[in-house]
Amino acid sequence: MDFDFATPVERRHPSGGDWPSQKWHRHGDDVLPLWVADMDFVSPPAVLEALQARVAHGVFGYGLVPDSLREVLCDWSARHYGWAIEPAWQLWLPGVVPALHLASLALTEPGDGVLTVTPIYPPFLRVAERTGRLPQRAAMRPPETADGDWRLDLEALEAAITPRTRLLLWCQPHNPTGRVWTREELTGLATLVERHDLQVVSDELHCDLLLDEGAHHVPLAAAFPALAERIVTLWAPSKTFNLAGLTTACAVIPDAGQRRRFATAAKGLQPDANVLGLVAAEAAYAHGEPWRQALLEVLRGHRRTLAARVADWPGVRMAPPASTYLAWLDLRDAPALAEDAASPARALLERARVALSDGADFGWPGFARLNFGTTARQLEAALARLDTVLQ
Repeated sequence: MDFDFATPVERRHPSGGDWPSQKWHRHGDDVLPLWVADMDFVSPPAVLEALQARVAHGVFGYGLVPDSLREVLCDWSARHYGWAIEPAWQLWLPGVVPALHLASLALTEPGDGVLTVTPIYPPFLRVAERTGRLPQRAAMRPPETADGDWRLDLEALEAAITPRTRLLLWCQPHNPTGRVWTREELTGLATLVERHDLQVVSDELHCDLLLDEGAHHVPLAAAFPALAERIVTLWAPSKTFNLAGLTTACAVIPDAGQRRRFATAAKGLQPDANVLGLVAAEAAYAHGEPWRQALLEVLRGHRRTLAARVADWPGVRMAPPASTYLAWLDLRDAPALAEDAASPARALLERARVALSDGADFGWPGFARLNFGTTARQLEAALARLDTVLQ
């Protein structure tokens, strides 16, 4: 089946209504947005058909998570990750960011330490303070060579752990660097988790977008079954199938006690799952695989395009991401941005009219995150603008 990933979709001024888009409206009509993790592709036809059928019903009252969705996710996990999960382990939620905060409330006490590894998706850095916990951070090890990878610094991670540390907010594959952690890194992490008696929330939102041929995702809880009772795994169809606005995610929690605490913390703090989001999730996991495979081919091509372009930008470095559609650019030594070292993303917004995500929000000033999940035409237009500043 052919899918159209080439035709730009009008998102700033769509016909038939005024539907503001965070990505396309935040920075102005003359800006090309390559920032928030939101692709510019139409979602899979099977998802659109399922949504249209549900909308035609015309009633949108409070719903329940259907057993069929739970079974579909169990099947997806078994087929794609080799992990046999149970329907009862699933808690469906309105998004991964709320789940991070709920985990902090459910699994720790006020004043406990909540640890994360930077650079990291910005909401991770705010969970502790928003829930009355102690923020703790450990830095990754940046690439040592121009073609090197970011690495998990286990020594730095253990040094950041204190007697107050109770919860690790983990991200695999990693946002923003696109790293797919090695077995060696994960084994070291698992050792620290057990040694220091930590609970873990593993955000695996980008796990279905591994870009290297033959790559295979293994959930943290599946890789280390002895630690599964400590781990909350977060999944969602939002990034893979471009469904973020339908605010639907799932926490997979094998341990009954941990699952009960999580569900109790959620009461009164969030609404029930989005009825249309549940429909879309089931259709995506049941019928979206051909579309996903086609998307991966497009993203691999965009990754090659971006890597070639970065090689022509003096002083700019990028470890090509092994997953998702996000690239992490090191702009600290770019001569063209020497006077804008504190916020190169802001400088590129002002001078090139291209919006990137500011690395300072991820805990690493001097960097920027670029979203290449757009059409080839739109990507080329944005890169041409960046050329005028960076080349």
